[in-house]
Amino acid sequence: MLGRTAYDIKSILERDPAARNAFEVALLYPGFHAVLFHRFAHMLYKCGLRFIPRLISQLSRFFTKIEIHPGATIGKGLLIDHGCGVVIGETTVIGNDCTIYQGVTLGGTGKETGKRHPTLGNNVMVGAGAKILGPFTVGDNCKIAANAVLLREVEPDSTCVGVPARVVKRGAKRVNDLDQVHIPDPVSQELCKMAVKIDALTMQIEELKNNNDNER
Repeated sequence: MLGRTAYDIKSILERDPAARNAFEVALLYPGFHAVLFHRFAHMLYKCGLRFIPRLISQLSRFFTKIEIHPGATIGKGLLIDHGCGVVIGETTVIGNDCTIYQGVTLGGTGKETGKRHPTLGNNVMVGAGAKILGPFTVGDNCKIAANAVLLREVEPDSTCVGVPARVVKRGAKRVNDLDQVHIPDPVSQELCKMAVKIDALTMQIEELKNNNDNER
């Protein structure tokens, strides 16, 4: 647990440009505090206890505004940036070195039993206000845009945008964890495709008109 805590602090220092030193992270970062509370609660949860881990998680929620069920499994290096309003459900699994922004929900749809919440791979970034709902897997190096609502499985190295979220392939390249701006806009892409098709149809119509004029 101490080793993971040290790794978490180091990971935050490497990925958050606002973090100046380990003392500042340990003392002032609510996202770090929430993960620290969770690690202790999760350890007790795995021992078969239920009430005390839930009590710890609710105390953590009171102080950090971040709700993590003690049953959730969280890997090393999770950065919860700002964090207010984050909700992580009981059967959620989060891989290593993931980034989650404020207002994110990793929840269920209310239709499943057992495994009800998503599984995030390694190096996944979930933008502010995004919702990932259901017992599916989001692959390694994926990027979920701000306010996206993701309801289905995503292959590794993909970017998801929109409501409901649509997948834009990015290739086998790790995305920048903190870049929420340079994300392809699916609406703009579809409009561009339509414009190209309209231009092609216009050219065909002009050719048909010219052929008709020549025949006359």
